[in-house]
Amino acid sequence: MNAPSPVAPAPVAGARPHRHDVLAAGGGLAGGLVLWALGLYGGPPLLGLPPALTLLALTVMAAAELLRRAAPLAALALALPALALDSCAGTLAATVLMFTDVVYAAVLYGPPAAARRIPVASVLLTVLATAVTAVFWHSPQVVLIGIVIALVTVAPAWTGLVVRDHRDSAQAARLRAEQTALLAEMDRAQAVAGERARMARELHDLVANHLSAIAIHATAAQTLDEPAATRAALGVIRENSVQGLAEMRRLIGLLRDANTTTGEEPAATPTLDGLAALVAQARANGAASGLEFVLDDARRPAGRDAEKPPAPVELAAYRIVQESLTNALKHAAPGEVRVRIAHGAGGALAVTVRSPYADRPGPRAPGSGAGLVGMRERIALLGGEFDAGPEGGPDGSVWLVRAALPAGGEGEQR
Repeated sequence: MNAPSPVAPAPVAGARPHRHDVLAAGGGLAGGLVLWALGLYGGPPLLGLPPALTLLALTVMAAAELLRRAAPLAALALALPALALDSCAGTLAATVLMFTDVVYAAVLYGPPAAARRIPVASVLLTVLATAVTAVFWHSPQVVLIGIVIALVTVAPAWTGLVVRDHRDSAQAARLRAEQTALLAEMDRAQAVAGERARMARELHDLVANHLSAIAIHATAAQTLDEPAATRAALGVIRENSVQGLAEMRRLIGLLRDANTTTGEEPAATPTLDGLAALVAQARANGAASGLEFVLDDARRPAGRDAEKPPAPVELAAYRIVQESLTNALKHAAPGEVRVRIAHGAGGALAVTVRSPYADRPGPRAPGSGAGLVGMRERIALLGGEFDAGPEGGPDGSVWLVRAALPAGGEGEQR
């Protein structure tokens, strides 16, 4: 992320004067001395003050100019009596110009409250000074005096306010841009993490079933001495190897063609219509382990077309059944593994997989423990309910997997 553009820093109490302020103060002081030496100062002295006091006012105003950025309110407090003294002793143009710059800086660099009050106070001061002058001096030149006072106070104050508003608006826009970029980066990171999790689930679901069957039958082939049984086990191993490679190629094709714009579907997504073939494959893989697989499809026949669940729901249900069958091949005791799919309340899709559960010395094939995690993640993304664990029954302990998927669920799969 790019660094924010530099903005005028807030004044810090006790900070050293900015180098530009030093140059402005030095230039103003030198210019005032030159004007004094040339006799270019005007205005009749008031209150009987000697004209030499304008040099004192010039010096004080130069000191205020040094503080215009480091301490803007203190600089304005010094500049006001210096201007009054300069006006009473004989006006130097350099002193007046430095005063306008101090007023401008007080609004631009001062606290927000001062930036709001100084322009208003400058207008009131101009009106009051013009009115008092008009009371004691009945002359058309009073209007010119009011204009001069406005140029010295109102103009720099409101100019500073306009510049400050633009600066604050630019800074707020930069902050909003940075926040937007940060949120975009967070969304990107979240999307990448979600995509990685989705790919991990797909890889696990695609490969685990076939590799588990390969491991189980490879173990059987090593322990059996009968040539016919060994050939059957090797046939199952080859079949699962071919199917696993085909699934891997399909997934790799999906990943490679993700950015294509042909509009063609790269491959068919598994649906509930493929559950029969999935159970048949599990039946062939688990025959040697004493497992019998049964599919109980209790969906409403009349609603299969009109009430067909969304593709994400179908894919999630298919993957849950696939992973449950894989776990049964690894861990279930000999017996019947029953898969039931039905429509629940409100059109929700209910999936139940019941397999015999008993203590075993070890699984028939090693596992990573990511299957249940993946199933929970799929159901959570669809806003459904999931439960898995042992449960007692009249026929003994069983491992029961239950999932309820909403009929109108919106999944991550597209």
